[in-house]
Amino acid sequence: MTRIGLVTFLSAFLAAAAPVPAPADEPTAVEPPASGRKADYEACMKLAEEEPAKAKASADAWAAKDGGAPAEHCLAVALIGLGRHVEAAKILERLADDYGPGRDELKVALLAQAGQAWFLAGVLERAGAVQTAALDLAPRDVDLLIDRSLTLAAGKLYWGAIDDLNEANAVAPARPDVLIYRASAYRLLESYGLAMEDIQAALSIDPKEPVALLERGNLYRLTGEDELARDDWARVIALAPASDAAGAARANLRSLEAGAE
Repeated sequence: MTRIGLVTFLSAFLAAAAPVPAPADEPTAVEPPASGRKADYEACMKLAEEEPAKAKASADAWAAKDGGAPAEHCLAVALIGLGRHVEAAKILERLADDYGPGRDELKVALLAQAGQAWFLAGVLERAGAVQTAALDLAPRDVDLLIDRSLTLAAGKLYWGAIDDLNEANAVAPARPDVLIYRASAYRLLESYGLAMEDIQAALSIDPKEPVALLERGNLYRLTGEDELARDDWARVIALAPASDAAGAARANLRSLEAGAE
């Protein structure tokens, strides 16, 4: 299952000008449609990614012709693309409810996507409840642990977020995104030493990770090491000039320059 992009969720953490959230990635198919509907499903999902308004109309018409779960899933993806996250989340939850015992993988996938949609809608309590329901079925799912940690962090429940990230790190210790998220939570708790440990560990795994460099620059700025902050933010821009992380780095550099005047 694809996930909403790193910078989208990390915007809950970033200092200064946070990046504009990117649209949700197209969710993967949660159940292979019947062979006669496969082409329709694939065409609809592709359209949902490229032209969500047209995809919504197509999915509505298909659903009216008994398109079933594939049509509704495509409709939910189109609604996410249109920014209609609450409607999408309700559809995804309803689809998840249709799966009983023995279909946990499909149910978890739908609940995860519904949780992401509720998060994007800013309905944090519901997002957390749905993510917890998914984790009850898949307690060691690292992506779900990350999702719930970010929901908690968006609600300023940083220690709860860290608990989930600790669990995620125990399951997948080589994932730099887990370390970046945890560093951000530690920063917001003003535990700068622990935050820096996590960021340096993330950069030891991927020295060119733009979001890790952005976050390390944030930490340097907060601890008075402005030149090191400047260097990291400049490197983010050089590595990924069109990224949301670069946008945040540029804003941070402008703020730093303004403060020096």
